[in-house]
Order: sequence, then C-alpha cells, then structure tokens
Amino acid sequence: MSLTPKQEKFAQEVASGKSQADAYRAAFDCARSKPETIQSHASRLMADGKVSARVKELREMIVDRLAINNERILREIARLALFDPRSLFNDDGTPKPIAELDDDTAAAIAGLEVLEEFEGSGKERVFVGYTKKYKIADKNAALEKLCKHLGLYAPQKIEHSGGVVITASPLDENI
Repeated sequence: MSLTPKQEKFAQEVASGKSQADAYRAAFDCARSKPETIQSHASRLMADGKVSARVKELREMIVDRLAINNERILREIARLALFDPRSLFNDDGTPKPIAELDDDTAAAIAGLEVLEEFEGSGKERVFVGYTKKYKIADKNAALEKLCKHLGLYAPQKIEHSGGVVITASPLDENI
C-alpha cells in the first residue's frame, strides 16, 4: 500500500487526532481554498481505501504503543466513578500534599490550582502559605459509562407466574 507523501502526511495527522480538515491543511497547500472545499477534499481523501487503511494501521500502532485496551480503560473509568473525596485529606482534616496521593486519588483529579498567599505589602509582605483548589473529574459521567458497559440500562425480561412478562431496566426503581 503506497501513498504519496502528502497522503501519508494526511493519514498521520488524522491518526494523531486532528480533524480531517485540519489534517488536510497540514498536508496540502490550502492557502486559497475555501473551508467547504477543504472539507470536501479531506472527506474524499479519507474515503480512499488506501488512506483509510493507513489511518487505521497508524491508530492501531498508537494504541499498542500506549498499551490501551478495554481493561485499562474500564479501570480508569472505575477510578473516577468510585472516587472518594475523603482520600484527599489526612485523618486530621488537612489536605494531603499532592505527592502523597495514592494512584486512584491522583487519577480522579482533573485539575489543580495553587495560589501563593501573602500578608502585608512592600517590605512588610510575608508569604503565609498556599491555597490549593482541586478540580475532580466528573463522577456522574464515569458512572454513566460504567452502567452502559455493564448493561444496567439494557431492558431485561422478568417473568412472573401466569405468563406475564415485564420488560424493565435493572435500575428501574418501580420493579
């Protein structure tokens, strides 16, 4: 499967996560092209069997290199869904230093803002400490993904005596 250098560049850009239009811009001279034209050409190029096969091959190489698999993804989702914010604190209620957080707790942190605090002004200005603000990953989104993965939203058939069949989700509280 031989691609032209520009087709190869396009495939590499798409595989790395760029949109088709952005990948096309990176691979081809589009200085005088309209956005609609770029999108059309990019879509047509992506529909080419050799190009799409190369994108798939490159993506698989990335997945292998990063050791991404279903088990690892599910473990990361579970870390977010089952995160307990108490693990951010010591027994006395003080926040743990970030270097002391266990892996599951650290994985649930989506962002950290650290502000230096001072008192006084001019030559009297004295550093008094830090204010740390943790942003936690969206627990509800992670729980939603786990429920879908486990099939908890899929309808189930429940048979009762007398041949009555009720179709419901296992999460339906009315059953």
